[in-house]
Amino acid sequence: MGGATGRIAVALLGLAVLAGCTGRPDGVEPVRPFDAKRYIGTWYEVARLDHRFERGLTNVTAQYGLLPDGGISVVNRGFDPADCAWEQVEGKATFQEDPSVPSLAVTFFWPFAGGYHVFALDQREYRWAAVSGPTRDYLWLLARTPELDPAVRDALVAEARRLGFPVDGLIFVDHGQPRCADGRPAPAG
Repeated sequence: MGGATGRIAVALLGLAVLAGCTGRPDGVEPVRPFDAKRYIGTWYEVARLDHRFERGLTNVTAQYGLLPDGGISVVNRGFDPADCAWEQVEGKATFQEDPSVPSLAVTFFWPFAGGYHVFALDQREYRWAAVSGPTRDYLWLLARTPELDPAVRDALVAEARRLGFPVDGLIFVDHGQPRCADGRPAPAG
């Protein structure tokens, strides 16, 4: 994926350096209990706060898998219409506490890690989640499908607002047929 991969890689490195920690914002508590085996698989990014490393990307997904050492593999992927290319970056997440607490350190480029904290989760079916980074500048709403029920989405946004996230800046991710900026269909990816 050439330059596209590089853009995500450099930006995520920048995130790790700027964030500088794996901590979580004051008052943002990870949900409990948490079952990593139920969390693995594909998640669609429904909404996010804007960041350079994802700016302009559509069709963003995260694929999580269990690793033999108890960590979680991470593959983040999205389409960049401006470059007419798919971008992908791979990393590893490790639990900061007991694996029943979804507070993880995610590393895409060793030795830099950033916080990943699941603070809202459909505990019954693991269909949706809200995730914070190390500060309130990082927020993702995830779902198992490209679209989230509007009532659930609104409840997650309300909870994030209550916790002090700048939700007025949320970007709702397009998961339609990806197209290049010049109108061409996206390349297979």
